[in-house]
Amino acid sequence: MSDYLVKVEEGRPAADGKPSAGPVYRCIYAKDGLLEIPPGLESPWDFFSVSVKENGQNRMLGRRQIADGKAGPYIWLNYDEVYNTTLRIGSAIRSRGVNPGDTCGIYGSNSPEWIMAMEACNSQAVTYVPLYDTLGENAVEFIINHAEVSIAFVQESKIPNILKCLARCNTHLKTIVSFGSISSMQKKEAEELNVACFSWDEFKLMGNLEHDLPPKQKSQICTIMYTSGTTGEPKGVILSNEALMSEVVSIDRLLKETDRVASGEDTFFSFLPLAHVYDQIIETYCIYRGASIGFWQGDVRYLIDDLLNLKPTFFCGVPRIYDRMYTGITEKVAAGGLIKKTLFDFAYNYKLRNMRNGLKQHEAAPLLDKLVFDKIKQGFGGRVRAMFSGAAPLPKHVEEFLRVACCTAVSQGYGLTESSGGCFTSINDVFSMMGTVGVPFPTIEARLESVPELGYDALADVPRGEICVRGKTLFNGYHKRPDLTAEVLVDGWFHTGDIGEFQPDGTLKIIDRKKNIFKLSQGEYVAVEGLESTYSRCPLVTSIWIYGNSFESFLVAVVVPEKAALEDWAVQNNMEGDFKSLCNSVKARKYILGELNNTAKKHQLRGFEMLKAVHLDPIPFDIERDLITPTFKLKRPQLLKYYKDRIDQLYLEAKELKS
Repeated sequence: MSDYLVKVEEGRPAADGKPSAGPVYRCIYAKDGLLEIPPGLESPWDFFSVSVKENGQNRMLGRRQIADGKAGPYIWLNYDEVYNTTLRIGSAIRSRGVNPGDTCGIYGSNSPEWIMAMEACNSQAVTYVPLYDTLGENAVEFIINHAEVSIAFVQESKIPNILKCLARCNTHLKTIVSFGSISSMQKKEAEELNVACFSWDEFKLMGNLEHDLPPKQKSQICTIMYTSGTTGEPKGVILSNEALMSEVVSIDRLLKETDRVASGEDTFFSFLPLAHVYDQIIETYCIYRGASIGFWQGDVRYLIDDLLNLKPTFFCGVPRIYDRMYTGITEKVAAGGLIKKTLFDFAYNYKLRNMRNGLKQHEAAPLLDKLVFDKIKQGFGGRVRAMFSGAAPLPKHVEEFLRVACCTAVSQGYGLTESSGGCFTSINDVFSMMGTVGVPFPTIEARLESVPELGYDALADVPRGEICVRGKTLFNGYHKRPDLTAEVLVDGWFHTGDIGEFQPDGTLKIIDRKKNIFKLSQGEYVAVEGLESTYSRCPLVTSIWIYGNSFESFLVAVVVPEKAALEDWAVQNNMEGDFKSLCNSVKARKYILGELNNTAKKHQLRGFEMLKAVHLDPIPFDIERDLITPTFKLKRPQLLKYYKDRIDQLYLEAKELKS
């Protein structure tokens, strides 16, 4: 199908009640068989321990020194120092009666202690269970009980959250270790519930460097990672040593073929949650290659300052972050005056044309990179050589902008917790892959399966269907949920629930989520995520949730407007009032609805995909109201429940206008 894909099996026609399936593909780097883990490596602990021998004096984990409330330079621990601390922490874990195969919770923001707790578990073959820093106490309580967590490492500021629910989750949990200090009152409160508490330094003294490490095997469970999900209780995704290690060696192989592998000269900026597989895999890869990891302060207000101070070479983000960057940069360009805007547009279009013609990013316009785009590059610290995007589809116009203006290679990937992170990726500097998630990782095989009820045919000239993958990075199942496991793991294939479309060049494009496709009353199918992506290109919109159902013939939406843009419009139209009152204004609603539908027409949406009414909310969709996941995905059932009265009102108003 392309220079980057190899067909290994033919497609399967529909039979025995099963839908048809398209051919099975591997990427070209796995043409002779799926990539294997190097001999002698049985656990991610081996990645770390081997790296220590080769990079002992390299800086490994760093954070900014805070003095008088101000952040100073990064202070670093080298590989040898982290290794010794990790061995002591691992030994102390065993001294608390925690044995190989038992579970250990890790609860907190990204920090050196998070990584050391993880590696301490790896050293002792203890299964670590991330507890989402962004989840409420009820979810934390559920995970502790469901995973039977017996010891938990907890960020100092999160200790009160644990103590609130401790009486309901102390059946197995008997030890709490703070990332920092812990007060005597907190210790007393926990001890009354038969749970021992220790500060990080106290706990470290309980271990020693002579403790024998248990043997490890690829098949052992490394982590149970709970997905936040958009409905129901969190699901515990069981990932083995082999799955995580296969993911890491896949990344290494892809970088070796298309760019260059990480080394001790590289630095990674850690700010996406370590409790998610995306950031955790990238950091494990950095450890494998002896690179350094610098942590943000945990406060979004200082994120850019941290970034500029660290000057990383690798940067991982999610579409929402890149979209904000795109908006911020384009607004600055527009505000710079006509001459600067004209120069920028000329440089942008010149470089874009050269990249479309096949020139590499650094070859397309080196002089213009220095004269025009260097300020944008410096905004990321000036050293970023690779940007990665995952967790959700990256809007094509944002990806194009990043590829042209940021002077660095950009790769969009696709994956799930169940696949240990990425299972598809676009290849660095192959511009034709823009707007797609590229080709399969070299440790998996992929195919599409038809969804006849939605009109998707995996054997059509333009193959479309549910994305299914199999291979070495797949999960073992959902913890204590064989019923849910059986729903998605069928004949060795993991059914992702995402709808993909193979492009003529063999790359894969995500076109929607199987469960997010619904039928309107007149029989038209609506792929809602694609519509939200299109409407989000309206500069008046920060966030949008589109709703429809089979009892209605049209769509409505809840919109979080762009505050500055709406306030500027209000001034121009002699409207008074704060942002909240503007959002309640009928005139403002009509204006934003009109602009949204202008955007829809510009991008050639069909009539039934146009919006008929909108509600404006001045408060962004947030985790506190349970409206989004920690990776910013919309929780549609919860959104409907929260905005039900407004949705009913929107339909009523739109029908009254129609009549």
